[in-house]
Amino acid sequence: MISLDQRPASWHEAASNCPEEDRYSPADRYQELFRAVQSDGVFPDSKTFVDCAPRVDPEAILAAYRAQCEDADFDLHAFVHRHFDAPVVRHSDYVSVPGQSLTAHIDSLWPALTRHPKQHPQKGSAVQLPHPYVVPGGRFRELYYWDSYFTMLGLAQSGCHALLQDMTDNFAYLIDTFGHVPNGTRTYYLSRSQPPVFALMVELCEAHGGQPATDYLRQLRREHAYWMDGAETVGAGDCARRVVRLRDGALLNRYWDDRDTPREESWREDVATAGRSDRPAAEVYRNLRAACESGWDFSSRWLCETEADGSPSSALADICTVDILPVDLNAFLYKLETTIARLSKADGDPATGEDFEARAAHRRAAIDALMWDASKGGYFDYDWRQQKRRHCFTAATVAPLFVGASSRRQAAVVANSVRERLLAPGGLSTTECHSGQQWDRPNGWAPLQWMAVRGFDAYGQSALAQDIRARWMRTVCVLYRRDSKLVEKYRLRESTVERVAGGGGGEYPLQDGFGWTNGVVRHWLDLMGPCAWAKVQSNPSREAAEASAGG
Repeated sequence: MISLDQRPASWHEAASNCPEEDRYSPADRYQELFRAVQSDGVFPDSKTFVDCAPRVDPEAILAAYRAQCEDADFDLHAFVHRHFDAPVVRHSDYVSVPGQSLTAHIDSLWPALTRHPKQHPQKGSAVQLPHPYVVPGGRFRELYYWDSYFTMLGLAQSGCHALLQDMTDNFAYLIDTFGHVPNGTRTYYLSRSQPPVFALMVELCEAHGGQPATDYLRQLRREHAYWMDGAETVGAGDCARRVVRLRDGALLNRYWDDRDTPREESWREDVATAGRSDRPAAEVYRNLRAACESGWDFSSRWLCETEADGSPSSALADICTVDILPVDLNAFLYKLETTIARLSKADGDPATGEDFEARAAHRRAAIDALMWDASKGGYFDYDWRQQKRRHCFTAATVAPLFVGASSRRQAAVVANSVRERLLAPGGLSTTECHSGQQWDRPNGWAPLQWMAVRGFDAYGQSALAQDIRARWMRTVCVLYRRDSKLVEKYRLRESTVERVAGGGGGEYPLQDGFGWTNGVVRHWLDLMGPCAWAKVQSNPSREAAEASAGG
């Protein structure tokens, strides 16, 4: 790993060595061959084919397919395996050391999860990057946007400051190249982003000896422009891409995707889902894709609610993501606006600073007016088409606290509701709903634990913050001591230690690795102090049992 003083003088210098970006997705490039491979199930996981590397020029592969596919003895499986190299799990040779401390385990995982630009296969779907980066693990072999912020927390704590700077500069490169940070660094992800956390990244990087946050003002403003595209012309009560103007003139944001076709990495699943709906297939596809931009793919949070009692549908085909103004998205954009305001003033541009301060104030007022419900104890997503708050109480309610957009009175109300409705034996539940989707109960996710703990701490709710952190860390410790690994999500509502396990549900098997779990846990390992952590390490079963009894 190179040190900061060994890096190029400018990240642009390294970026200039990257080849011109190829923006064709596999569906664009391989057309009917792509559809045949995915519909025929050549690979069990739809993501495998779109991550394959072609052995020869893609245009030649498509031409060969068109010339041969009508032959009586044509074998599609053999054709694909003859012309493509399937992706390999790069850290498959990693072996956890028995009895190794969790700190040492995570620190030893960073090199196994680090990828280098020179390792990218040519003419595949991977987007070339100028610097090394850390992937989540398992089937997730590329850089992901919001995952990476939580991973970077651990890199900072592990002293990997050069890699932390590399990650930040890669995201700046993506914004400069595409106008936004894609969901992930694959061409099939370019039509959407993920929760906008670049502002958090540049602050973290600066705090650990990296470039000043002001150096990234241009990229921060360009990311903001991406999310606000269409705001200048959209009329009251209407929408444009990711922007919605309410009837009172207030501007808020939603998740969106610029394509309305099946996700290439989940093609068969999306076609099946659309087939169960009586809506136009393109409408279902757009909503599925928009939910992926949220990072919460999938959750009852994005499903239509019944008129009778407001309970969410149990069918993914009833997804309505683009009708929803999410509280966490708008909280992240509030953070982006306040960061641009602060950095602009520090950079000698008070006019821009005042402009973005006003934008942030208007956003906060709209969040309070539309999403805050004191009687129900928290912040709720807003259905802008039906002009009413959603009923589903989710962990997204902590996002305004996390970014400093709440009052102390609101924070106290949220704390009481979270304690009563979302606190589980193993940490903070994602939602109150059991739907079978992975972003619902009983699963818990590292980024939500982090935002809750930081948010409650910032507003003086330290007892609840410490309780959530302790329960989560005990859950992670129990599974690590038993299985010598960390996973992407955990089942939080088990009453006995023996049943503590990784989470389930969703479109794919539970993934090991795992980037954001490593990052959050590594950060908290040091903050807990040796005495507190030694207590958990010495008898994780007893500690987890106590946590379960308290839930």
